[in-house]
Amino acid sequence: MNSRKYEWNNWREIDWKVVETAVFKLQKRIYKASQRGDTKAVHRLQKLLTKSYFGKLWAIKRVTQDNQGTGLSRCGSKFRTQPLKNTAGVDGIKSLTPAKRLEMVNHLNIEGKSKPTRGVWIPKRTSDLRSPYGKRAFEVSSNDVSSANGEKRPLGIPCMKNRVIQCLVKLALEPEWEAKFEPNSYGFRPGRSCHDAIGAIFNVIRYEPKYVLDAAIAKCFDKIDHQKLLNKLETYPGIKKQIKAWLKSGVIDDNWFPTDESTPQGGVISPLLANIALHGMEMAIKNLARNLDLTTSTGQVITDRRVKEKKLHLIRYADDFVILHNDINVIYKCKETIESFLLEMGLELKPSKTKISHTLNKYQGNIGFDFLGFNVRQYKTGINQSAKTPEGERQGHKTIIKPSKDKIKAHIKKVGDIIRSYRTVSQEVLIDKLNPIIRGWANYYRTVCCQETFNYCDNILYHQLRRWAKRRHPKKNGYWVSDKYWRRVGNRKWTFATSETKILYHSEIEIQRHIKVKGTNSIYDGDLTYWATRIGKHPGVSTKKAKLLRIQKGKCSHCGLFFKDIKEAEVDHIIPKALGGKDEYKNFQLLHIHCHDQKTINDLQQIKENRTRVQ
Repeated sequence: MNSRKYEWNNWREIDWKVVETAVFKLQKRIYKASQRGDTKAVHRLQKLLTKSYFGKLWAIKRVTQDNQGTGLSRCGSKFRTQPLKNTAGVDGIKSLTPAKRLEMVNHLNIEGKSKPTRGVWIPKRTSDLRSPYGKRAFEVSSNDVSSANGEKRPLGIPCMKNRVIQCLVKLALEPEWEAKFEPNSYGFRPGRSCHDAIGAIFNVIRYEPKYVLDAAIAKCFDKIDHQKLLNKLETYPGIKKQIKAWLKSGVIDDNWFPTDESTPQGGVISPLLANIALHGMEMAIKNLARNLDLTTSTGQVITDRRVKEKKLHLIRYADDFVILHNDINVIYKCKETIESFLLEMGLELKPSKTKISHTLNKYQGNIGFDFLGFNVRQYKTGINQSAKTPEGERQGHKTIIKPSKDKIKAHIKKVGDIIRSYRTVSQEVLIDKLNPIIRGWANYYRTVCCQETFNYCDNILYHQLRRWAKRRHPKKNGYWVSDKYWRRVGNRKWTFATSETKILYHSEIEIQRHIKVKGTNSIYDGDLTYWATRIGKHPGVSTKKAKLLRIQKGKCSHCGLFFKDIKEAEVDHIIPKALGGKDEYKNFQLLHIHCHDQKTINDLQQIKENRTRVQ
């Protein structure tokens, strides 16, 4: 990585295409070396990346410029992979100017030291744990009980320099571990989502009903044994010493408190460390499967170990996982095996979220299970309506995955709370507030059997809006209220709309089946065409972005590099509206965040020059 000829004196003049390409090439080499088991090459390349000028620039940009997060939010997840953008650490720094970013490059080194994290508490709301549209995180005092059950989740916010160094270390460690991670691990991994986990579950049970162990790990981030985690890293001393310093740095919440265990939530590298700690769960039950005494439905003894392994599945998303098998005794043995595995890392299962059920028949009062906001269950059907096996045989049942009742109830309540709290605003403002929430929730669930649910939510929404309208005009009759707030739009006679905007109904969201990620594929394997194509098909991507991705063939219009994550892509007006540009597809383009920033600077300069000429 020859960076001597690239020494920029102005942050806005940096050629990010050169930087990103150089960093990704090194990451790809680390991934390939890890795949072939060349530990010496992995460590050498990791040292090269963490000491490189380009690596430091990229880490600073990712933390100080690209991080758009303002809270804990991600579809289906209760954690976020980035620290809170507008929350400072113990250094009091929330953001850096371009000059300060460039200055930081010269002082960025892995020293094996760390300042304490700043303790921030957020409410742990049971209804919002896996809110598909996310939730707003905010600081609360340690004495404030603002959640429904009184529980709060602690965050440890690192200082700015530590965030950047954590990002730099993550750039080096992630490719190595992406080559090692098990195929059915989906949480906090680039290019993988909870929809992939649900797709994996569907593939496992679609042809055969199974018993299910649905479990969660208690305080996963807060109880990880530090020494066991450090031993599992097997990295070179420099990074190991630095990670140990972060883990042992303590937290300041009025006073300083030691951190003898846990990986602080709020750190850039914490999700990766949690995944490393939990790596091996799938292998543990596969090892168990090889020694099981299993028979076929006809009573024939199964001796092939590969057949035994294929019948037992563990699918994990972050700290939640399910184990599926058609023998209840095997499920109980797996539970014991997982408890032993977790005990070695200082962890344990959470009893209140651990249960055993069956996908088709009632077991211990349970049928099916909820996972990541979805309800997974099989229903007995007539022989002609049931699903077929690959051989064409009718099964007598059908697998249906749909939104869980708790998430439907939480969504309806959230929409209702917003409508009640915005009782004095105009119709346009209320529509602008509701549409993103409805779109986000519906996009999350549009990959499964959701049409009936969407129609139900639309029916409730109509009554909620009807109540809002009548409350504003108590002396007017229903016909007058209807004529004022509802109108015909397209084929829908009753649409809550104005002449300028309209409410987005759930049923207007197009159902789109999600295609599960291939096996152990990783964004570091170099197949960027595959990953850019997947981004456009992800259910969380808006129609506009998906269309622009197809038009641009997955590449940024400014730098020409592939998008590896939809979070990197922003919609831009080719001709700014201030210069006469219009809101139409031929005037839209997708750009990387940093490319968008650079174009905006150029556009503002042009607008300024035009105004000067006019004057």
